[in-house]
Amino acid sequence: MNSPRKRTVVFISGSGSNMMALVQAAKSADYPAEIVGVISDKADAGGLAKAAAEGIPTFAFVRKDYANKDEHEAAILAALDELSPDIICLAGYMRLLSGAFIQRHEGRIINIHPSLLPLFPGLHTHQRAIDAGMRIAGCTVHFVTEGMDEGPVIGQAAVPILAGDTAEVLAGRILTVEHQLYPQALKLFAEGKVKMEGRKAVGTTASATAPKSQLISLIGG
Repeated sequence: MNSPRKRTVVFISGSGSNMMALVQAAKSADYPAEIVGVISDKADAGGLAKAAAEGIPTFAFVRKDYANKDEHEAAILAALDELSPDIICLAGYMRLLSGAFIQRHEGRIINIHPSLLPLFPGLHTHQRAIDAGMRIAGCTVHFVTEGMDEGPVIGQAAVPILAGDTAEVLAGRILTVEHQLYPQALKLFAEGKVKMEGRKAVGTTASATAPKSQLISLIGG
């Protein structure tokens, strides 16, 4: 008997392209996660309409509608209580979660960041990589902890930085690989093949082999 698919909620702030990569992956009957809700801190986030068109429940919690951060997060947590997620995926969610929020779902929140962490945490990663003279850039899927972009790494993918690249061109090249890496990382997590133990991501079994044409590395692979 197949294990039930892991209930997954995706947090977004923008167009939701990584969210849609997860949604498309979850359409496969053998994918171990299902997207049961999408939450945004912006009512006009483009990804909300995309999720709704797929029949996925959507929720917008606009920060200015709440007196403070605690009340804002309390509303989100109440929605999560109704959705009962096994996993929370941050996909371009541009608001830092509080320590209390993270502790409530500790070890069950993952994020994708457009750099090869621990290099270039935070914002403006693409321009910073170019300015630093890097030859390689990429993206990272990691567990979320209280330190910004400091959680244990689940997987990374690398792309070249080419002569003449602008931040926008590099961002587009990385985004294409993000759309491949995030579904693979979520699959591993949902299958129970990776988990967070203390400050480390621990692989419980070998991961599926990534395509040889891609510079993608997943824990256990």
